[in-house]
Amino acid sequence: MQYADWAPVYAAVLDDFGYDRAGDERARDLLGAFVADGDPLDPGEIDLGGTVAVCGAGPTLPAELPLARQADSVVVASTAADTCLDAGIAVDCMVTDLDKNPETARELSQEGVPVAAHAHGDNLEAIERHVPTFGLDSVLPTTQAAPKPPVCNPGGFTDGDRAAFLADACGADRLVFPGWDFDDPAVVPTKAKKLRWAERLLALLEERRGERFAVLDGRRDDIDRPWGDSP
Repeated sequence: MQYADWAPVYAAVLDDFGYDRAGDERARDLLGAFVADGDPLDPGEIDLGGTVAVCGAGPTLPAELPLARQADSVVVASTAADTCLDAGIAVDCMVTDLDKNPETARELSQEGVPVAAHAHGDNLEAIERHVPTFGLDSVLPTTQAAPKPPVCNPGGFTDGDRAAFLADACGADRLVFPGWDFDDPAVVPTKAKKLRWAERLLALLEERRGERFAVLDGRRDDIDRPWGDSP
């Protein structure tokens, strides 16, 4: 996804959450400085062809792991990595903003598994603490702000929908979504709001791909687009 297409969506996210664009840009630049000590990845170096399971960290993931087992590639959001690995499912890429299980991201990156490490205005401390310990040649640095090489922006806001946008950028032929629960009653209000955005962004992605994601069945008619016309 080109940043020109993403920019109006990003502006709507900033407006809805009251986030600071400058804070995202500071985090982007900090991440870029740390990964510059290695040879970080760009999306073109990550091959995610065929059917890609985009695994969310929702409570349904354990029951839906067969979708991941049957997929050609597996992209995991945050703690979904641990669930898949514990079940013996190989991970092809982990997407994380470093807030829950950075040790898993560290281990995967040191093993040569791509890790999309995300920078935003609230995680500067986590970037500084964890990213230098990663296998930097396996890190794909990402931002939700304007990209500034080596930090890229494939699109997306939460770890889950960002994983889907990344899979799209890396050549996925078909996307399936084990472990996604937009109506999880256990989450706090801020997380519930982020899930609404994840839903919106998956709707945008399926439209751009000309694909119908089963995870959105029965929900599409109620999904709004606060950024206006589709990018």
